[in-house]
Amino acid sequence: MNTELTYTRAGVNIEEGDRFVQLIKKNVRGTYTGRVIGGIGGFGGLFDARFKKLRKPVLVSSIDGVGTKLLVARRAGVYTTVGQDLVNHCVNDILVCGARPLFFLDYFATGKLNPASAAGVVSGLALACRQNGCALIGGETAEMPGLYQGEDFDLAGAIVGVVDRSGIVDGSRIKKGDVLIGLRSTGLHTNGYSLARAVLFKDYATESHVPELGCTLAEALLAIHRSYLKPVSRLMEKVEIRGMSHITGGGIVGNTMRIVPKGRSLDIDWDAWERPAIFGLIQRLGNVPEEDMRKTFNLGIGLVIVVGKRAADETVRRLKNMKEKPVVIGNVA
Repeated sequence: MNTELTYTRAGVNIEEGDRFVQLIKKNVRGTYTGRVIGGIGGFGGLFDARFKKLRKPVLVSSIDGVGTKLLVARRAGVYTTVGQDLVNHCVNDILVCGARPLFFLDYFATGKLNPASAAGVVSGLALACRQNGCALIGGETAEMPGLYQGEDFDLAGAIVGVVDRSGIVDGSRIKKGDVLIGLRSTGLHTNGYSLARAVLFKDYATESHVPELGCTLAEALLAIHRSYLKPVSRLMEKVEIRGMSHITGGGIVGNTMRIVPKGRSLDIDWDAWERPAIFGLIQRLGNVPEEDMRKTFNLGIGLVIVVGKRAADETVRRLKNMKEKPVVIGNVA
């Protein structure tokens, strides 16, 4: 007799998916603001789009992933941090346009759903959403055996925020002589992990304590991609910011040149700050050329703010008052 082939035997377990939903409901509801309409389980997330305090509201959206940092998380068995990475990354992407986040949606795809580890990912998403004041309004979980092996998974997210048209920051006001002020990163954030893994895992295990780093390799590599929303939002109320760049793949120059008007360039003082130890370790062990380091990693600067010369000192002072450690890294040439 032929064995019956069911969806579960084909590798997709609907019951486990239902259990996962039950595990995450409380965390997701905890992100809801008063503007979320309805609850969990609908085909679309509903959000009240009235913006009484904005004269000409403009919606700003972005979508991204965490890349191969997921492989480090899986290897270390730590799942709560990558969700925070994803939300904070997307928040920063719209923040540099002058926008504040409204709501977030995630996509979790795996070969075999492990409800506990997937719930850990969502708990990180929910925590970061609460910290950034946005609602985790929807998501999709896909179990796709054959496309993903075992419990391997991928994670992506989309964010929507809002800015008044008059408050859009797009770099169009940047001038020659403007000052570049960098805000510190917590480490690699979410970029350069393919190179970092190729170098570091030849000599170290994830649980190895690395004296040069003062922690385990996993702790250094899984340091959470920080959100710059709170300090930058406060700064925008007091200082004219002419441009901002979120330093992701492409490095400081590659990302900042995206907002610099045609005919301008950047004069970066690469010795203006001390790089976190993780970058020195990667460069030394991998014999990575300096040019490649600059193109691949943030090198300790996670966000760049462009202001006029006259506003530079005030900007640095205000950031220091917010317990930031800003550094003047160069100017527009």
